[in-house]
Order: sequence, then C-alpha cells, then structure tokens
Amino acid sequence: MRTYKLTISYDGSRYQGWQRQATTDNTIQYILEWSIGKLVGYRVHIDGSGRTDAGVHAFGQVANFKTNSNIPIEKIAIAINSNLKKSIRILKAEEVEERFHSRLSCKKKTYRYVINNSDIPSAIYRNLETHIPIKLNIEKMQEGAKYLEGEHDFKSFKASGTSSKSSVRTIYSAKVIQMPNERIYIELTGNGFLYNMVRIIAGTLVEVGSGKIKPEEIKSIIEAKDRAMAGKTLPPQGLFLVSVNYER
Repeated sequence: MRTYKLTISYDGSRYQGWQRQATTDNTIQYILEWSIGKLVGYRVHIDGSGRTDAGVHAFGQVANFKTNSNIPIEKIAIAINSNLKKSIRILKAEEVEERFHSRLSCKKKTYRYVINNSDIPSAIYRNLETHIPIKLNIEKMQEGAKYLEGEHDFKSFKASGTSSKSSVRTIYSAKVIQMPNERIYIELTGNGFLYNMVRIIAGTLVEVGSGKIKPEEIKSIIEAKDRAMAGKTLPPQGLFLVSVNYER
C-alpha cells in the first residue's frame, strides 16, 4: 500500500462541510472518497487535517489516503480532478511515508477571515466574505489581536456545548490586515483551533474595531474562560483554511 498526501482547494458555499455525514452525501470528504474510489476501482477512506464547517472554504486543506493503485503520482491530481466538480480541486498529490497522517502529523494551521467593510455588500463575492458596513478601526483591532498570541486557555472562544479534552492552544501569529477595496483580513496561525474558535475571535475583534470592546480587554476575556465574555460567532462564508504545515 502507498500513502498519498493531497493538497485541496474548495469553495465550500454549496457543501455541508468537510466531514462525511450519515444524512447527506454533499460533503467534501464523501465526494473526494467517491472520486478517488472511481479512479482506483474500490472504496477508499481519506483523512483530512481538520473539519471545516458548512460554507467554509479552503485554499490548502490537506488529506491522505492509502492505495495499492499503480497510477503514476504525477497523474493522480489530474485524474482525481476529472471526477470532481469545479468547486473542488486537487492542487497537488505527493507520495509520503506510511505513518503520515494529515491531522495527527500537523504542526501548524493558518486560517483567514475575510470582511467586506464597505457600505454595500458584494453581489459577486457574497459567499466568500462577510459584509460588515460599520466602519472598523484597524489599528485597534491590530492592538487587540496581539493579546491572542502565545499559549492560552481559549475556552472563552469555544462554541458553547462542544467538548474537547483541553481548550489550551498556542497562537503563533494573529494579524489584522487592511486590504484594497475595503477588505479586512484576520489571519491566525496556531498549533490547533477549537470548534468555531476562529469565527468567535473574528467576531470579538470586530467588536474591538467598532468600539464595543477595548483592545486590552482581550486579555481579561481570555482569562475569564467564559464564552459569554467574547464576541458573537461570525458567519461561515468569510472563513478560509489557508494552509497546513507539517514542519516545526
């Protein structure tokens, strides 16, 4: 058996998230497994680096699967893409060591949240960004973001009702970037993220930018370990998984 690593891009607007579900076949994982199975002639299982929610997008999701197929590695991406909708693309296929696991081997992930801060929402990019017409103070958001960096217990930024063994995570970089055309990027790189953590952080930084929360209050929000202290969860369509890193 050979182990293949795939780098995948997708527009998640019309899909019910990454993870295979019993009630629908409209998930990225299911569609990829079907497409790869059609190629190699039998059902395969793929593991993803993480579960993106319904409506969330990816520039560089990573997944792996095992196969005894003899299809040349340089043809794998093209062959799989031929069975996929245009909203899902395999960008790269690599043969890796047998013990590689896209989630368990991961060291860092980078997410981006895109905000359209103009007066009028976009007709073209409405499924690829979140429109917030209230003018946001970028400098204050940047100041607040710095309090997120480092190792913290991010329980305040975890969706209520979800469970995990630990809510301690490390954020290596938290940036708020002013882009052209009144777009704002919130970019977070960390060793892992809790369910809805990025969307809650983005919502909290929006409240900093709108003046509802002072930048320095981010510190006390983290220390409170209370979801009620943080901002609202922003919609999924503004969120992108940018990249997954396997090197320390």
